[in-house]
Amino acid sequence: MFIQTEATPNPSTLKFMPGREVMGTQAPMDFPNEDAATASPLAVSLFRTGLVEGVFLGSDFIAVTKKDGEWQHVKPALLAAIMDHFVAGLPVMNEQALSQPGDDSQDDPTVSAIKQLINTRIRPAVAQDGGDIVFHDFTDGVVSLHMRGACAGCPSATATLKQGIENLLRHYVPEVIEVRAVI
Repeated sequence: MFIQTEATPNPSTLKFMPGREVMGTQAPMDFPNEDAATASPLAVSLFRTGLVEGVFLGSDFIAVTKKDGEWQHVKPALLAAIMDHFVAGLPVMNEQALSQPGDDSQDDPTVSAIKQLINTRIRPAVAQDGGDIVFHDFTDGVVSLHMRGACAGCPSATATLKQGIENLLRHYVPEVIEVRAVI
């Protein structure tokens, strides 16, 4: 098994691509700490290295945020944990943790338009950098988004949010006044 790695805009996060599906068509999963990782045997094994601060599982990649240290010292242990997991044939997620996304059919037309733009134009772009952006709320012209994976804590996240996402949403959805990140 050959696992490729790729830098992300967040210097603390590295994208690992095992050459196979990780979450596949399931929704991406974000584990911001070890306590949240119990639903994923893969995330648990990465946290057990003692080197990891966060794990994000995308369709075909794993974005890992390190605690500290240089990547040249951290990466070998993470590569070994990922390889051991897949070679052993272990599941990425516990079966009971996998659930279907909620029904969006009751959304107001403005919220539906915002979600469609996020899912079709924004999420695929940020996934290339090892992250994810998820709709949280739309109130009084303000769109609130969760930034996950490499996007969480990224030095360029504010610029991406304001200059990229906000401009795109304001262009296509005139009701949008501002975009904010929520934790």
